[in-house]
Amino acid sequence: MALSMAEIILMGLLANFLFKFIKVPGLIGMLLLGIAFGPYVLNMFSPDILTISNDLRMIALIVILLRAGFELNKDTLKKVGTQVLLLAFIPAIFEGLAITVLAPPFLHLTYLESAILGAIISAVSPAVVVPLMIKFIETKRGTKKGVPTLVLAASSIDDVFVIVIYSVLIGVYVGKKISIAWQLATIPISIVTGIAIGLMIGWVLYRLFEKFNPRATKRMLIILAISIVLVRMEHLMDNIFPFAALLAIMAIGFIILEKRAHYAHELSNKLSKLWIFAEIILFTLVGAQVNVKIALNAGISALVLILLALIARSIGAYFCLIGSNLNIKERIFVVISYIPKATVQAAIGGAPLIAMKVTGLNTEPGEIILAVAVLSILLTAPIGAWGISFYGNKYLEIEEQMGRSADIRPSQVNRQISPDSQAGKG
Repeated sequence: MALSMAEIILMGLLANFLFKFIKVPGLIGMLLLGIAFGPYVLNMFSPDILTISNDLRMIALIVILLRAGFELNKDTLKKVGTQVLLLAFIPAIFEGLAITVLAPPFLHLTYLESAILGAIISAVSPAVVVPLMIKFIETKRGTKKGVPTLVLAASSIDDVFVIVIYSVLIGVYVGKKISIAWQLATIPISIVTGIAIGLMIGWVLYRLFEKFNPRATKRMLIILAISIVLVRMEHLMDNIFPFAALLAIMAIGFIILEKRAHYAHELSNKLSKLWIFAEIILFTLVGAQVNVKIALNAGISALVLILLALIARSIGAYFCLIGSNLNIKERIFVVISYIPKATVQAAIGGAPLIAMKVTGLNTEPGEIILAVAVLSILLTAPIGAWGISFYGNKYLEIEEQMGRSADIRPSQVNRQISPDSQAGKG
């Protein structure tokens, strides 16, 4: 496994360099590398790596969400709060409903099967979107109006909403006795409790850091370990006390930034270095989940369905921005940012097929759902990542004002660091 990990790192760095050299986001190169060397094409990765792939991808996702939390400025969130809530729900609803209506004639699924497919497909990928938004924050593109923060926050809540809807639909489909009202109620409960738990943990950590002043590296390891525990607890307590662990993770960074900015700055710098490794692992292993043969078997009908659903999603995203202070170019950027799919589709795209096998149902609908989910990753992740990078770099305005701004990166300002923080660096 160690050798396979070394090969992934070396090839990932090479792919990242080559794609950046031709002005294409490096993550596209890593995704394609994962597809090519994964078990469904050349099968070059160690089976041991693939066995722990889910855990590795989750840790990498936690790293980027922690970084996102350290970029969430309270003033910016106040400016974009309404749009965040709208974008968290409306685009996914538009896309999910479009697939529910169109999939029966296109793919010969029932309306319930189509709704399950719609729930899986309609999730935006934080794994693709969040790193790109952080890069825009670092370069101060679109930060005057908080555009990157808007997309960053909304895309994270979007996943919580979609996964709960999927859980309700698949439960109904396989005949489980579930309370639909309770499941739907868990959406706002999960969001609120997730944020509350994250804020509480973040505050406790801030107080402990203040008292004991551990080195920055130790602070990072403590927060990373607690975040992994939170993800595990979410699954263990799903039917008892629902909370969104990924939102809790972001909230930890948010409260530390608000309470003691230089802690957040140090931690963000540490995580940015760790992200060099985590990024390779995340996108390469996400690519390794893509079964190209299944995607190709989905056919033209599935491709057209995905494109029509994306149009519906884009209309929903643009609708959310009506009345905002964003100009036309910024609104188009937000719409493009809602295209990429990867994380949720790779995680649960095959779950309906497994559920159908276990319950003895006809598995053909599950095979179709998996094929469309895989095709959506193959189609939207590279195109969406390239579109976000290209359009954002070309049309988002660079904020000229120095000093504290809506989305300013700490590394871009001269900041005062207290004497105790100097002792805590490491």
